[in-house]
Amino acid sequence: MHKLFLKLGFLISFVSISAQPEPGYWQQKADYKMDIDMDVKKHTYNGTQKISYTNNSPDSLGKVYYHLYFNAFQPDSEMDVRSRTIKDADARVGSRIKGLSENEIGFLKVNSLSQDGVNLKYSVAGTILEVVLDKPIASGETTVFEMKFKGQVPKQIRRSGRDNAEGVALSMTQWYPKMAEYDVEGWHADPYIGREFHGVWGTYDVNISIDSNYTIGGSGVLQNPNEIGHGYGKVGESVKKAKKLKWHFVAENVHDFAWAADPEYIHDILPLDGGKNLHFFYKNNPEIIENWKKLQPLTKSLLDYYEKHIGEYPYPQYSVIQGGDGGMEYAMCTLITGERKFESLVGVTAHEMAHAWFQHLLGTNEAKYEWMDEGFTTYISTLAEDEVLGENKEFPNKRSYDTYKKLALSGVEQPQTTYADHYHYNYAYGASAYSKGSVFLDQLGYIVGEDVLKDIVKEYYAQWRFKHPRPNDFKRIAERVSGLELDWYLVDWTQTTSTIDYGVKEVDQGKKETKITLERKGFMPMPVEVKVVFEGGKEESYYIPLQMMRGEKEVAKNVTTLKDWAWAYPTFDFSIEKSKGTIVSVIVNPSGKMADINELNNVYTVSSAK
Repeated sequence: MHKLFLKLGFLISFVSISAQPEPGYWQQKADYKMDIDMDVKKHTYNGTQKISYTNNSPDSLGKVYYHLYFNAFQPDSEMDVRSRTIKDADARVGSRIKGLSENEIGFLKVNSLSQDGVNLKYSVAGTILEVVLDKPIASGETTVFEMKFKGQVPKQIRRSGRDNAEGVALSMTQWYPKMAEYDVEGWHADPYIGREFHGVWGTYDVNISIDSNYTIGGSGVLQNPNEIGHGYGKVGESVKKAKKLKWHFVAENVHDFAWAADPEYIHDILPLDGGKNLHFFYKNNPEIIENWKKLQPLTKSLLDYYEKHIGEYPYPQYSVIQGGDGGMEYAMCTLITGERKFESLVGVTAHEMAHAWFQHLLGTNEAKYEWMDEGFTTYISTLAEDEVLGENKEFPNKRSYDTYKKLALSGVEQPQTTYADHYHYNYAYGASAYSKGSVFLDQLGYIVGEDVLKDIVKEYYAQWRFKHPRPNDFKRIAERVSGLELDWYLVDWTQTTSTIDYGVKEVDQGKKETKITLERKGFMPMPVEVKVVFEGGKEESYYIPLQMMRGEKEVAKNVTTLKDWAWAYPTFDFSIEKSKGTIVSVIVNPSGKMADINELNNVYTVSSAK
């Protein structure tokens, strides 16, 4: 059964990769085979790794790089120093790395490395392994790298580690030497300082040998369930008596592999239609079991929501695993802390599961375009959570707008083109990536229309899944679906800190008509919606297109579309016949879906103005 799913998944993946979203697009491929022998008492492991690396670029490569993420968990590493010198340190990290002892630090040590059987020269620079090749990898050529390495699992501080605050033994994320990505922008051998990741698509074939009382959950499909048990399959007495078990996982067409293990995990499986499964791994803690049981059907509802509003989840399984230090997405799984109130447990699951689409299927480079995965995930997971929990909020993403506006007025905002690790404040990074990124999508619905936005998201997924989209790739999809020009939106919102501020400047009630003057006070252009309220409660709605969009969204029949507003003009006038009634108030941005940073000038009350 598992092999059938894998073959089906491979077929889906092959078709997706073959259908290129644009002429000339290419991406590298790295297929991993790894064998790991875990010593749970010493928190160390020995590993062998074989990578078949295919250079699909037009370039000849004379060097490669690997990430050695666990080296970040050592005193005076870049992560340590950055955490101790940034103005608002992440409380989960702080100065904790500085205080690690020798048996608490993390490390990845490469003992040997060869290319097609020839030993290579390499050096370690913090969390990066720099490798000089024996021979360049020509365009279109495949080469094989073989490595022996040793790792030590750090005391749990950030994402990875052993013995986390909730007692989970092993959170094995960023645990292996991982090939750095090379794409049209060049190499991405970014040091691990605290932010997130970028990886090469490929297949992971992983064997993990560990003490037989440990249960493992993670990426991939278990290939030998009846040799393992632990909720995966039935086993004989010989297996039950084994001191160690070898777990064999295969994950096809992913760009990472993570796992977690604990001797006290409860393992539940929720079967889905089509032979897929949801897996849940959580500690046998009486205080959390009820919440984790209640979470399971809601996780299915979340999956259904994402498939309906983004696209099909193509893998045979997804695992929700207690571990880590909060919530973090990985290929085919997430690690979350589990001792939460029920609503929080659903919320973190909703967010991390949405990352299965916005990051692990739409594999943006999180070091450069963090707002595309965190922001898009925040947007869609907020809507999913609202529906699944039956909250039915009128404006589900309002919190993202409020947080963005606070950032815009804080004086510490940086453009979203800032490298994720290069923000002056952790606060500015978080508000920019999560909230401003979420508003980018929500506000796009205001610009192009909500139904059109839904089509854009689905088309984006259809064209770019299993690939590495960049901001312009999303914009071009949005333009093709909407028929509108949107370069101005992408540039001003993500590449500058320009703000939106439109207001009502004047309402002049003449004998035959009332002249309304609007003004643009912020530097960022937008189409504008206006509501006019008359005595007696009658209302009329108006839509003012932005000229540089070269078109406008479809509006409701009861909305009057006015002439275009060219951005360079600071004011805009339109008139309403006096016969329609006496105007009481004029409201700019009545829906609140335009991220106007100054709401004080959005409402003009005529009676108080006279």
